[in-house]
Amino acid sequence: MTAELAAAELAAAELAAAELAGAGATGCCQVTTATDSREAADALARSAVEARLAACAQVVGPVNSTYRWQGAIAGGQEWLVLFKSTVETYAELAAHLLARHSYDLPEIVCTPIVDGNPAYLAWVRAETG
Repeated sequence: MTAELAAAELAAAELAAAELAGAGATGCCQVTTATDSREAADALARSAVEARLAACAQVVGPVNSTYRWQGAIAGGQEWLVLFKSTVETYAELAAHLLARHSYDLPEIVCTPIVDGNPAYLAWVRAETG
């Protein structure tokens, strides 16, 4: 990934975090990415939790993916990583993933958690940041 593209991705992540903060949600979010190996998924999960950018990360897979890439339909096995984090930490988590991801254009999707077990969400907030 070029430095220019990485800077644009980080700016977009910061904007998204600002928009999510005003969405009236719990302040927590789930961030999803996919990798081409279990080892890469585990490494991303561990590094984000160690850096306190996510309270936890779940690795799921393999899953079969089908996508359009560079004008052709492609596919293969991938491993999903589901991070539980906070809206406040999202931009930093996205930058962390971009810096360590092996894909040229990694999936990094942030979904706000609008409701959930209050004790669990409090734990997510306490363990991040």
